Amino acid sequence: MTTNTIITIVSILIIAYILFSKIMIKLNKNVKNVSGEEAVKLISENKDLIILDVRSQGEYQSGHIKGSTLMPVGDIASRITELEKFRGKPILVHCASGGRSPKAVNVLLKNKFSPIYHMNHGLIGFNGSLKK
Repeated sequence: MTTNTIITIVSILIIAYILFSKIMIKLNKNVKNVSGEEAVKLISENKDLIILDVRSQGEYQSGHIKGSTLMPVGDIASRITELEKFRGKPILVHCASGGRSPKAVNVLLKNKFSPIYHMNHGLIGFNGSLKK
């Protein structure tokens, strides 16, 4: 097998994994995909809403939604017990552009958290104010 063939196969598998995560979220009745505009409304209307920012520490420090909890996507599975206090409360999950947050949503679903709101395009599509 050539190096190009291996790179092609790995690339296809990565793309399939990303697409599978996004498709599974769209089909799950415990997850509602929301736009940035819908997220602003959700935040203003729901005082019990937990906002879970799954970006890196550096991204979070550059600007985040007021009241959000930072938990980088790679840490969620190992830190799931920290989220137990939010069980049964609505959780809005976002990243920067919507690429990493599906993985976080899937971890929450596997651990029976709901309801979950997923900000489709992350902070790129968010038109609310950010805190630094």
